[in-house]
Amino acid sequence: MKQIAFTAPNTAVLLDVARPEVTAGTVVVRTCYSALSAGTERANVTGDPNCGGARGNLRPWPRVLGYSVSGIVEEVGAGITDIHIGDRVIGFWGKHQEYNVYTRENVIRIPYDDISLADASLAFISIFSLAAIRKTGMEIGESCMVVGLGLLGQFAVEYARIGGAYPVIALDFSPERRALAQKLGADYVFDPSDPELTEKVKAVTKGRGANCVIEVTGNPDALNTALLCTARFGRVALLGCTRVPTTLNLYNDVHFPGISLIGAHTMARPDHESSHGWWTSQDDCAAALRLLHTGKLNIHDIIHEIHKPEDCPAVYARLATDRSFPIGVLWDWNP
Repeated sequence: MKQIAFTAPNTAVLLDVARPEVTAGTVVVRTCYSALSAGTERANVTGDPNCGGARGNLRPWPRVLGYSVSGIVEEVGAGITDIHIGDRVIGFWGKHQEYNVYTRENVIRIPYDDISLADASLAFISIFSLAAIRKTGMEIGESCMVVGLGLLGQFAVEYARIGGAYPVIALDFSPERRALAQKLGADYVFDPSDPELTEKVKAVTKGRGANCVIEVTGNPDALNTALLCTARFGRVALLGCTRVPTTLNLYNDVHFPGISLIGAHTMARPDHESSHGWWTSQDDCAAALRLLHTGKLNIHDIIHEIHKPEDCPAVYARLATDRSFPIGVLWDWNP
């Protein structure tokens, strides 16, 4: 089968590898679409630090990535009775390859026929943003500011709107990304380079600043800017991965105003049982599918490009150097 791999810094290739085999408690899924996550995949393909998990471990080469995948079940292992051959499913942490094998907890059936497999391929990655919203404890009527309007930032805007935040404020340097955020539900959009940014955010939040902030850039400067726009006793979820050392004025910007900094990596979630603010991937993904089915969650307008896997060298070359790389990019594995 075909597989996209990073074999060295700035080198993406399409490999021929063995197809995974089904075992007890697993299913084999033929991939239809896999979603590209620009931030993490850019860091990996260029060889940036902190790409191998905790404590700065480096992921060895070759690197095979993938996150959010949709496909069709082709084989079902012993012990699984609620997933069947032919089911349309979403796979969690599926690789960019023709076939993936999943344990039962890492696959969810798509229960609605009106959801396309292209849209479904982004449902799992969308809940990274949903989890960050939940971790802030955001309540209806609180203000929410999203810093960085890439893929996860756009989903954060949507989930903040769906969750009843007002106003939803979105920050990005790109006019195109700000326009998309407004289409998806942001009440106000601002350019972070505006020297009056802090004053403008406070003006639309009755002088308080944002109650909840979702920081999605991973840029230390953006985090400092976000803290200046955060309300007293506000909560800042760190959804973006800051992969370089960061300097903060902890006393002035965090300690004195009583701001909470929350680690919001998607792996920081329970494995088996949801609780307030901390939902499992299965429960969050089921919620995303319901919102998609009812028209409350818009994934279609976030998809900007779809490519065949054979295009991977050129696509990742663009990703490595072009900071205006499209937001929603899918790999199309269909025959």
